[in-house]
Amino acid sequence: MKLALIGIAIGLAAASALTRLLASFLFGVTPTDALTFVSVSLLLLVVALLACFIPARRATKVDPLVACNTSELSERQTARKQLVPHGSET
Repeated sequence: MKLALIGIAIGLAAASALTRLLASFLFGVTPTDALTFVSVSLLLLVVALLACFIPARRATKVDPLVACNTSELSERQTARKQLVPHGSET
């Protein structure tokens, strides 16, 4: 989230610095239109929040015991493969 806010701040600074260059490309909007700057910034912030929220919500639905048992099982299998000589696996 911090990176999204930093990116928005840098983008706003760059956009305001390049307003004279971009003025010829804008139709019906002034180069320093505050409503456009705020709207786009809020839209990007909402997208960043959703990008953080959706995976976090999905992660809360995983049962911690199942996640821990799966990782322990994986570790045990890896340790077993290291202990058993090659060719004598059962």
